[in-house]
Amino acid sequence: MSKSTDERGRIYLPKDVRERFGDQYRIVELPSHVALFPVDEDPLEGLREAVGDAFEGDNTDQLKADARKRITEDVQAEVESRSEDHED
Repeated sequence: MSKSTDERGRIYLPKDVRERFGDQYRIVELPSHVALFPVDEDPLEGLREAVGDAFEGDNTDQLKADARKRITEDVQAEVESRSEDHED
């Protein structure tokens, strides 16, 4: 799907996308692109529904730190991979 911004920088999502994913999104800036991720009204409740009791009793701050570290590693690996592809 391709969308462009209007004169104020807004992107309009089609109704079927909003119905499927909701009205709230997190914009994530990556080295090579920008991504939109749907955000639940209660993100922690959405996570609990998705994974059940897999993280029961775990420290929320530590889970966030671990997730941020993993995302950083994944993005760095993607950047390195793209750099290697351009060198060939």
